[in-house]
Amino acid sequence: MQQKKINMVPDKKIALVAHDNKKRDLLEWAKYNRDLLSHHEIYATGTTGETLTRELDLKINKLQSGPLGGDQQIGAKIVSNEIDFLIFFWDPLEPQPHDPDVKALLRMAVVWNIPIACNRATADFMISSPLMDGEYTRLVPDYEEYRTRNIDLGSGKR
Repeated sequence: MQQKKINMVPDKKIALVAHDNKKRDLLEWAKYNRDLLSHHEIYATGTTGETLTRELDLKINKLQSGPLGGDQQIGAKIVSNEIDFLIFFWDPLEPQPHDPDVKALLRMAVVWNIPIACNRATADFMISSPLMDGEYTRLVPDYEEYRTRNIDLGSGKR
């Protein structure tokens, strides 16, 4: 499959998402990295966005709560190249009623080749990378062949 190049500018578009049991961890991480985050464009779902706005005094683009469609909104923004990074502190030990949405969000991040941090250690490595504040070209499969493939619908007879 051919690949397309997508340029990421120095000021990245970062989505911050956290399950309920991980919100405190994400907030502590964001406070610690506030200066590094301050020049990037930040998106967050539901109460995570409200909390980050209040605690960090940064502009946060707030979306719906995850179970109410926020995860899907982030996924759509990934597909349309409106999100460069996903930092999603999810709780692997708690069942989530919207688990299919969570899996779909993580799948979109992989399909569109954006960096994903699912825990604090990975987020620390990503935010402190020299690539974070520079231009970066990520490679994404060119899905045009997939989109335009010929699908044999058969004769319709049973």
